[in-house]
Amino acid sequence: MKLIIIILLVMVEATAYGQYTLSGKIEYEKKVNSHARMKDYGDDNNSWYERMKSQVPKFSITYFDLVFDRNRSIYKPGREVPVPTKNFGSDPASDNIVYTDLVGRKVTAVKQIFEEKFLVEDTMRIIEWRLKDEVRTIANIKCRKAVGVICDSVYVVAFYATDILADSGPEMFGGLPGMILEIAIPRLHTTWVATKVEMIATKDEDYVIKTKGKKVTNKQMYDAVMGGLKDWGKWGTKYVWLSVL
Repeated sequence: MKLIIIILLVMVEATAYGQYTLSGKIEYEKKVNSHARMKDYGDDNNSWYERMKSQVPKFSITYFDLVFDRNRSIYKPGREVPVPTKNFGSDPASDNIVYTDLVGRKVTAVKQIFEEKFLVEDTMRIIEWRLKDEVRTIANIKCRKAVGVICDSVYVVAFYATDILADSGPEMFGGLPGMILEIAIPRLHTTWVATKVEMIATKDEDYVIKTKGKKVTNKQMYDAVMGGLKDWGKWGTKYVWLSVL
């Protein structure tokens, strides 16, 4: 009788959540418009930009994976591209690993900033998202639009899937009523778009993160990087924004 009750409970849960993805793996394509970044940093007459753009591919593309269930997620570098392209300048977010405790609303991230490795331990970032009516299909999943702001003035556009119950996403983004499958940050000329979503069972070992580095909160890392780059002008400010994604 006990076994029958357990089976019935499992069947009820499967029926209740049959249309939803409870766990799985998402691949994101991260694309950086290197030419646009170079133009931001060029001189007033753009002569430097014109000299350099022919030497750098317009787009730098890398891949990241996000493994998740209803309680947690981990974001980390994914497959290598067949012909790697270098982004213009160093990108502090190129090797980020971010573990998110969706129940405790906490995040642990390993980030390399220049020669120093940081271990960020903090609560999940709170973004005052504004939900929009626009709908877009990403990786064959219907997504809805939301917009928000980070670092006081950096505009972010997201598309999230309510069919995936985990309120997570790439980097430290989350807090929407579903999984974020696309993020665009126009001022950083960067997008993350899900190319594939797999419904798979995940294991505890999938969520292991090596916790080495200087322990800081996200605010402490922001202050440390900003302090070191305060004389670097707009390039330094954008590097800081990239550091705290």
